[in-house]
Amino acid sequence: MKKVKFLTISIFAIALFASCSDDDVPEQVLPQEVITTLKLTLEPIGGGTDIVLEYRDLDADGPNLPVVDVSGNLVAGTSYNGAILLLNETVDPSENVTEEVDEEALEHQFFYTIGGNLDVATEYENFDADGNPLGTLLMLSTGEASSGTLTLTLRHEPNKPNTGLSDAGGETDIEVTFNVAVVD
Repeated sequence: MKKVKFLTISIFAIALFASCSDDDVPEQVLPQEVITTLKLTLEPIGGGTDIVLEYRDLDADGPNLPVVDVSGNLVAGTSYNGAILLLNETVDPSENVTEEVDEEALEHQFFYTIGGNLDVATEYENFDADGNPLGTLLMLSTGEASSGTLTLTLRHEPNKPNTGLSDAGGETDIEVTFNVAVVD
């Protein structure tokens, strides 16, 4: 009786494992990142004062409003090297989410949207393994004195390649709008 029971269980187990294939394994879906802080540091090429655009929402989706700050005005006719830092400060010690975004470059892309009369242009300075833009590094160049908005949007699992935010798809990890001025 024990041999029959063992044989029945063995046959069932073999049939179960044999029926599974790699096709049955669901594709891994990467979770969205928790981002409480976004800091864009703009360093003027050739020297000058760095400009820092910072968004902090330390309680994430909690009741406190985020703090949005721009440390100063951009200078007309200047190019800036930009670097984005993303942090999750809901954990101790805080987590550098930029490292994760860079490691998962194929699944992320930053978009820069210029609004109002702001006379600036942006260029991607880093790319994923397929040569598509990532955007945690950028170059920002200013034109004439002006003001408007600069919106930074990080998309998770966007369509790549794309022509911009309008056809990127994916889900928004973070989107922040800064009021920016360019002065003479």
